Amino acid sequence: MKSHFSVAAHWAGDFDERALQRWTEELRAQLDVPKASLGLVFMSPKFFPQAGQILEILRVHARVPLLVGCSSHSLIANGHEIEEEGGLVLGIYNLPGAILTPFYFGQQQLEEASDVEYWRNLTGISPEETNGWLVFADPFRLDCESWLKSWNQAYAPLPVVGGLASGDFSEQSTQVYLNGEAFSEGGVAVSIGGDVVLGSVISQGCTPIGETWTITKAERNFIHEIGNRPAYEVLAETFSSLSPQEQQKSRGNLFVGLVMNEYLDEFHRGDFLIRNLIGADPKSGALAVGAYPRPGQTIQFQRRDAAASTEDMTTLLQKLRSQIKDRPIYGACLCSCNGRGKRLFGEQSHDARHVQESIGPTGLAGFFCNGEIGPVGNQNYLHGYTASVGVFVKKA
Repeated sequence: MKSHFSVAAHWAGDFDERALQRWTEELRAQLDVPKASLGLVFMSPKFFPQAGQILEILRVHARVPLLVGCSSHSLIANGHEIEEEGGLVLGIYNLPGAILTPFYFGQQQLEEASDVEYWRNLTGISPEETNGWLVFADPFRLDCESWLKSWNQAYAPLPVVGGLASGDFSEQSTQVYLNGEAFSEGGVAVSIGGDVVLGSVISQGCTPIGETWTITKAERNFIHEIGNRPAYEVLAETFSSLSPQEQQKSRGNLFVGLVMNEYLDEFHRGDFLIRNLIGADPKSGALAVGAYPRPGQTIQFQRRDAAASTEDMTTLLQKLRSQIKDRPIYGACLCSCNGRGKRLFGEQSHDARHVQESIGPTGLAGFFCNGEIGPVGNQNYLHGYTASVGVFVKKA
């Protein structure tokens, strides 16, 4: 059984113009529709010198009006993750009734963005004209945290799903792709509008431990008090309440989960923004975390490991599947952290396989990232150790 709306495949060879043309034409022929809407391409850095030429081959022979993507050492196609083996992945999507609008931006645009109208004027798209954004960006020459904060002001709570490119780490060089152009900096955003929405799963790979608490004193990235007690004391109490087996799993794997929407009656997976627990000082009682928590915010400690990551992924995918109900799924994009894959799970193709089992079979293209983008609550964030899944779904 295969999807009627999308196809994806991995090209493992070196650059060969005629062979790549034939491969692309054969892949396009598998999508039995007169017109495709979108192509997603992810390429190994070994293709940097030929990137522009490859993009033109893919555009012409896949017959796609819009082609976007970025570079990465490790790639994802359908249910397979190809780690450190190079090549390229192409996904071709038929998105009935979608209105797709691409936009390239760089650090200069970010520095000029002074108010919420800036991005809306530059893209020509108001929040009412889009259902969400698919984004790929360079992590080295674009201040991605600042860009996302600015973008949220213009478009939140609309989802932004995607990831940061990887490439030549020694020279800190990556590429992002828009149609026939390969950019060595900046980012590419695609507005998903019309009759297609962007469903998302942001699997941060953690399981909650202990109780939920309220932060009562915080300053910058330091939490001083939780529940009017020294924060370190609450952490130590939470850890000591675990079984010896759970304590062993948690050593070196503890994180904090911060609730982003306090208006919920109950807090579940997907409601917490996971951030690093950087340090803990028993003398002062303070915890240093990789975020700026605020007094009154709900916090719960979290554990990250392979089992917790699997549980988190499957639970959130099931939740998305129940939300989609019987609406058609047109395809998906998976952006997975470089720290996941075989390195975390001890097996190949963990995330891709779970996505296909839950929402497929469907055309799935993706890559391993230097950072993942996705929503938690009503805002979008830059994540680490996360799998960010964007699913093209018929609008309800």
